[in-house]
Amino acid sequence: MSDASDESEPGDAPPARAGRGAGHDSAAAFHEHVRAARSELEQQVAHARDQFGEANERIKQRTGRDLIVAILVGLAIGAVVIASLVFLKGAFGIFALGVALLGTFELCRALQASGRRIDLVPQIAFVLVLLPGGFFFDLWALWVLVFVDVAVVIVWRVLGQMIAQDARRYGDVLADVLIGVLVQLYVPFLAGLAMVLLRQEGGQWWVLSFIIIAVASDTGAYAAGVAFGRTPMAPRISPKKTWEGFGGAFAAALIAGVLLAWLLLGLPWWAGLILGTVVLATATAGDLGESMLKRDLGIKDMSSWLPGHGGVLDRLDSILPSAAAALALFFVLSPLGAA
Repeated sequence: MSDASDESEPGDAPPARAGRGAGHDSAAAFHEHVRAARSELEQQVAHARDQFGEANERIKQRTGRDLIVAILVGLAIGAVVIASLVFLKGAFGIFALGVALLGTFELCRALQASGRRIDLVPQIAFVLVLLPGGFFFDLWALWVLVFVDVAVVIVWRVLGQMIAQDARRYGDVLADVLIGVLVQLYVPFLAGLAMVLLRQEGGQWWVLSFIIIAVASDTGAYAAGVAFGRTPMAPRISPKKTWEGFGGAFAAALIAGVLLAWLLLGLPWWAGLILGTVVLATATAGDLGESMLKRDLGIKDMSSWLPGHGGVLDRLDSILPSAAAALALFFVLSPLGAA
């Protein structure tokens, strides 16, 4: 009996050790598989990152913009615009006032650097008048304020020239006066029209809509231009703009216009085609107009305040003219939503 039990004990031990060895081998194989999968995933991520970096460098060389930084800055600005318009239109008015102040200052400094005499005090002061005036008063009151604004800017520059007595030529003085008036009509007045639209019943949705369409057209032009751009649109004004890019802008503006008219403004879908087409036209004109101005000043961007975008005015060039078009379309098309 004792011999049998002694023989059985050695026979039982090897299977137990074999089981533990098999389990250890399975665990080691699993861990090795996990390490291999993780290593492969890291290699794929690194490869994708390198490819994206190369693509971003190619886009940067072609357009002069850092795509990643531009996207991040654009998303941050977009979040502020959407949140302020959705929750409290007065907050958007404050945001727009700050942007208009920066844009006006930026434009004045660029013009001064080119040799033009622009008076900062009245230029900045009337931003603080026209935008609140557009938000709190009717459209006719804004026109009165603009008339006063233009008169003050003209008189201020003429008096400044008289005090200077530096024998500046008549043609240069006249150009200074006209350009000073242009600054006011371009930034504060058009931004004031956006405030007039904002104060209307449901005006925040119209402001949001025309901004989205302008941004969509700009994005569509950028994407189509980078991917397919071959035929210059206006080489003497803006060499990098192409007809293929304009086609992308046209498609994006119409799609955005139809969707916004239907989902946000409560208008017939065909009204969205009108909205998209008109905003596209004004946005393109504004973009080309600012490109011509920068070309005349010999600069690439109005400033470097917005990384990946240039200056504040480089982002407002298509939005400001669209504000006037959107206000006109509000009075024409909004009755269709109530019908």
